[in-house]
Amino acid sequence: MAKQPTKVVYIAGPYRAANEWGVNLNIRAAEEAALAVWRLGEIALCPHKNTAFFGGAADDSLWLAGYLVLLARSDAVLLADGWENSSGTIEEVLFAIEHRIPVFTSINSVAVWKYHETVIEVQSEIKAKAVQLREARRAKTGA
Repeated sequence: MAKQPTKVVYIAGPYRAANEWGVNLNIRAAEEAALAVWRLGEIALCPHKNTAFFGGAADDSLWLAGYLVLLARSDAVLLADGWENSSGTIEEVLFAIEHRIPVFTSINSVAVWKYHETVIEVQSEIKAKAVQLREARRAKTGA
């Protein structure tokens, strides 16, 4: 019998795209990250699958606020490919770091953390990158 999973790892990455094909590709990238977490023997929380293709059914702010509640209850965050291109993911990264939730860019780092409960990746570097990306987006959009 497999060991009981104890860690919940939130998958963060881009969802929205210019078209449905792009949304589907973003969901697939998140699925790959989630499957890697499950194969590691832990619990993946993959928002992309929870509200897949719900676009337009409610205001986006509802999904985003709800996922911050789930993120706050998670033990760690694993970033899916392309996270740097998502304003929502950038905000999730900053939220996680502010709440002392480790953020990882690779499944290998999650595995080290799982077995040794140490954070190998430098969280301040991830935070600095997320802040830089957020500021660049704000400057670009004027918001």
